[in-house]
Amino acid sequence: MRKIVGLVGVLLLVNLTGCATREFVRTQIDPLADRLSKIESTLSRLSACNDAEKAEAAAMRAEKAAKEAEQAAKKSQQLERKSEKIFELEQKK
Repeated sequence: MRKIVGLVGVLLLVNLTGCATREFVRTQIDPLADRLSKIESTLSRLSACNDAEKAEAAAMRAEKAAKEAEQAAKKSQQLERKSEKIFELEQKK
């Protein structure tokens, strides 16, 4: 009889402390899910800011390259005029 009572006691103890209920799991997981979604939105916002900064930096580099190309074109035109003058002077000789 003692064995049966002991066995029933152990089974009751295991049954009472066994599995967590769905509601308990939800109450534990919901705050974490909320925090995770906030972190994800912050991350996406920061990523967008970073992308905007990269685009702005690329635009600045492109403007600088365009100015350098324009200066090179002006210098090329000046050298072309000089070479034409030299060529004309050589033709007159």
